[in-house]
Amino acid sequence: MSGNGHLPSHVAIIMDGNGRWARQRGLVRIRGHKEGIESVREITRECAKRHLKQLTLYAFSQENWKRPKREVNLLMKLLKEFLVKERKEIEENNIRLTAIGRISGLPEDVQRELAISIEESKDNTGMVLCLALNYGGRSEIVDAAKDIAKSVKDGKMDLNEITEETFKKFLYTGEMTDPDLLIRTGGEMRVSNFLLWEISYTELWVTPICWPDFRKEHLEEAMKDYARRERRFGGLQE
Repeated sequence: MSGNGHLPSHVAIIMDGNGRWARQRGLVRIRGHKEGIESVREITRECAKRHLKQLTLYAFSQENWKRPKREVNLLMKLLKEFLVKERKEIEENNIRLTAIGRISGLPEDVQRELAISIEESKDNTGMVLCLALNYGGRSEIVDAAKDIAKSVKDGKMDLNEITEETFKKFLYTGEMTDPDLLIRTGGEMRVSNFLLWEISYTELWVTPICWPDFRKEHLEEAMKDYARRERRFGGLQE
């Protein structure tokens, strides 16, 4: 069976294992998150160099709010610092930054820096870097259903107009293509409420490598594995 022989155009990553990485080294959990930023930097740079159209990173889930308050506060501080410090890198690599999730639920200072980074990179023509922040796949579908119901109620849309294609337009990712490849680090075999609608036919690749240790050679391994696969989308190839 021959593979598709080419690179994915949209890669999504569940960046898991930061806490485990720190624990294995006798360090506090936040140290793992700090080390993980270097992985974000290297993988983003590498994907842009390979001319991928989009990289989507699961940066903070809605479930992450359940973590200890101190850890959440430190994560928000790290996110704010990342947004400020990476503007030069984003500009130099011609990257356009976007975000999905319930952004209004983030701290105001984080929202402000995110808005600045998005605005400053909006005219860049290279790869799209999408951060999933305060994101949940089920919430995304619920929010889309509410918006569609309101459109029908207001007479802007007819019930018979609701198809998979029109439904997708109401998702946070409405203007994006679905991921071709989903990478999960840290070895867990689950999708953790990430892009539930969008990954219906996405190729999955799981590695035991924790996110702070994930580097371009591991990305290369995932890309090569993807290139060997045959994507049929439920049909058959002649």
